[in-house]
Amino acid sequence: MFVPLNMDFGEAVTVDSASANWLPSPKKGVYRCPLERQQAEEGHATSLVRYEPGSRFSPHTHPGGEEILVLEGTFSDENGDYKAGTYLRNPPGTRHAPFSEQGCKLLVKLNQFRPGDSRRFAVDTRPWCCEPGLPVELPLHSFGGEYTALIRLPQGADTCLPCLDGRVEALVLAGTLLDARGRYRAGTWLRRPDWHGDKLMTAQDTVLFIKQGHFPGS
Repeated sequence: MFVPLNMDFGEAVTVDSASANWLPSPKKGVYRCPLERQQAEEGHATSLVRYEPGSRFSPHTHPGGEEILVLEGTFSDENGDYKAGTYLRNPPGTRHAPFSEQGCKLLVKLNQFRPGDSRRFAVDTRPWCCEPGLPVELPLHSFGGEYTALIRLPQGADTCLPCLDGRVEALVLAGTLLDARGRYRAGTWLRRPDWHGDKLMTAQDTVLFIKQGHFPGS
């Protein structure tokens, strides 16, 4: 019997993917580290996904949309090849047959699009990742109160995120993040219902993927 995972959005959640269980998906060679999941293969879901070299899915449709950040390797479908650092959105009704020739690792969010959010696009963030300097924010997507971005914090930062209402989802892409609850290395996924005003610190140069305004009821 399937038990929903981390679907209480008033609860603080931390998942260190380096020590979490990776589970086989329905397709051979594709593995998932579930972060939040409403149903076994439907509904609201956020996962880290790993494709072994040469693995692929047959053509399928995403009724509620699909959001992807390529973390490692190259992810592909009939629309193109997406290297590490690419952020893409496939809106509700989009159909594709994804694969990876060399293997890849992804952050995947399913069935979380707002009504009317129908633009498909891909952003290559690699040029931004090479810029040195002070804290920098790279907006990726904004629609109907939802906001998605990459944020870079230099070593020794002591700051607060500009939270819309205190509820934030974040994935540590590089470096080490610290807050009052603990210390988070790269690969750690965080969901916080109350990050408004909390001080964030860094032990080294750190990059975060963040989302706000997308929680149910927002």
